[in-house]
Amino acid sequence: MKKWLRLAAFVSGGALLGFLYYRFFGCTGTCPITSSPWRTMLYTGFIGFLLSVITTKESKE
Repeated sequence: MKKWLRLAAFVSGGALLGFLYYRFFGCTGTCPITSSPWRTMLYTGFIGFLLSVITTKESKE
């Protein structure tokens, strides 16, 4: 259960940071990622997922 909460926190945190990036720094022209809030949130949420997976400690059983 803890693993899923951590993953959800990283993904939603990444998506929130992506939305904030779009809101304050994103372009409205032809930028492929930052021209749409949904695309920016998906991209940074995926980066949050990758960070969660990379920083997970494996339990030794």
